[in-house]
Amino acid sequence: MDYMRQALSLARQALGTTSPNPAVGAVIVKNGSVVGAGHTQPPGSAHAEVMALRQAGEAARDATMYVTLEPCAHQGRTPPCTAAIIAAGVSEVHMAMIDPNPIVSGRGKAQLEAAGIKTYLGEGEEEASEIVESYVKYITTGLPFVTAKYAMSLDGKIATRTGDSKWITGAEARQYVQRLRSVSDAILVGVNTVLADDPRLTVRDAEDRARPRQPLRVIVDSKGRTPPLARMFAEPGKTIVVTGSKADAAAIKGLAGVGGEVLQVASKRGLIDLAELLSVLGQRQINSVLVEGGGEVMGYLFDHRLVDKVYAFIAPVIVGGREAVTAVAGRGVERMSQAPRLSPVQVERLGDDVLISGYPEHPGD
Repeated sequence: MDYMRQALSLARQALGTTSPNPAVGAVIVKNGSVVGAGHTQPPGSAHAEVMALRQAGEAARDATMYVTLEPCAHQGRTPPCTAAIIAAGVSEVHMAMIDPNPIVSGRGKAQLEAAGIKTYLGEGEEEASEIVESYVKYITTGLPFVTAKYAMSLDGKIATRTGDSKWITGAEARQYVQRLRSVSDAILVGVNTVLADDPRLTVRDAEDRARPRQPLRVIVDSKGRTPPLARMFAEPGKTIVVTGSKADAAAIKGLAGVGGEVLQVASKRGLIDLAELLSVLGQRQINSVLVEGGGEVMGYLFDHRLVDKVYAFIAPVIVGGREAVTAVAGRGVERMSQAPRLSPVQVERLGDDVLISGYPEHPGD
């Protein structure tokens, strides 16, 4: 039986609930049977290893643990997991990857070995790395992991020339987007998307009910044009409107009046400095940002190499029109040899739509 596979499955269950901590899964095995299993709980609560040890009880002695990330060896909001593992008498620990957190980074493995526990490293590492990719970027750079998501027609349009965009993709693709939102700390859009679509930007279940946990909503709006009557202000969760220094004072007061936080960030040539915004979000312990448009925001992010991952949903429709909105605007590249390409590329069928995802790699990187 692939016990690390079980641990990875548990880690995925924790995605979206553990930030700024990583989503981790752990399984404890003795005499060929699983005696304990668990995943990371919300911040301030037990880590995956402790959850599994609690379930195993005395059966953890001389057992083998499979865990998707190196156990922590430091005192944070909870005691070190290595101490709990050693005290429980576990004899072997299989970990998928080393924790890149500078205050861990091999220390957990070393502590276990010093206590006479055999350790094994690397099983399931590729999948484990993908599960904690947002955490890894945040803990090593202080910046959130940026995912660009957009749905477009076969000819690259996200709306018609009149601005109509509902719906380009089908129900399966839209449900997939709900999953992407559910594992993100924040959702970011430009003000033009708010003005054109009046989106709710919430995580909703199959019955269209808002889920208890909602990502932070971030609107990039240099001039403060976001309407106070926008639907998202009546939705559960928090909304931040990011404006420039020249935003209208009355508009700012109106947004604050409906519960929106107004955050002023430096602008360049009338555009919000998104690199600076990402730095501010990182300071707020935002690990991951899902960017849902529009074209100008996407263009800025790609132009400045700020995108870490792409989810492009492609529908089998052709919109046409010179004035129809494109998925990615901005300056763009001058030559095809300068264009970033996704690698590795994953392709998935969602009803009649196709999802292409991957990590943009820029020539020369």
